[in-house]
Amino acid sequence: MDMPDDSPIPTDHSLGMLSVTDHTSGCQPARSADPADHDPSTLDAMTADGSWRTYEGEAFPPVLTAALSAFVDQGYHGTSVREIASRAGLSVPGLYHHYPSKQAMLVGITSSAMAELLDRSSRAESEAGPAPADRFDAVVESLLLFHVHRRDVAFVCSTEIRSLDPAEREAYVGQRDAQQRMLDRIVLDGVDAGVFGTAHPLDASRAVTTMCVGVATWYRPGGRLDPAALVDVYSELARGTVQATARP
Repeated sequence: MDMPDDSPIPTDHSLGMLSVTDHTSGCQPARSADPADHDPSTLDAMTADGSWRTYEGEAFPPVLTAALSAFVDQGYHGTSVREIASRAGLSVPGLYHHYPSKQAMLVGITSSAMAELLDRSSRAESEAGPAPADRFDAVVESLLLFHVHRRDVAFVCSTEIRSLDPAEREAYVGQRDAQQRMLDRIVLDGVDAGVFGTAHPLDASRAVTTMCVGVATWYRPGGRLDPAALVDVYSELARGTVQATARP
């Protein structure tokens, strides 16, 4: 199989929750991180029903919900703590009782979002069984559904990664890259098994991710494609990207 070349691949120009992962090390991707390692306070609520396909609105606590809406409307740097407090129905001192800073709120949003995506994708892959083609379809569907139902979160994670403090940005990038490595490993397994024909598995994997996360920039409820139809169309495109063999 083709392995990555030595040229640098940008890591910051994402369309949504994820961006292209840097594969310059030349090592085969390892198994993705266990979502339990990230364990934000909102993860249990986000996935409490046990179904990775089910979304029931944002499950952030009220302060983070208020911060998210403000960051979407005004940007991180254009939003004051007073504005977030007003949206949350709290005084500024009351807000600080929950989060010590605006930066902590941004970290709460980005880390919880990536933990949710990793959890949903990991469960999707696990439930799909051992076949690479089935695992691929499941993780692609998970990526698509997340970026359909968590559009505002994806937007903030994409546009405000630059606003994270260096240590928090590094942690976020680690979570994001773990998600990419999950798909990389599946595509490599599919090539090894002879069910994916691409000669460029890691590039194909990155292309699939970019396509999936890009739906967050244009999808709107009530449009031409509902979520189920979008999954059907984009899953077909994703299979074409990795040159999947026809199903029996």
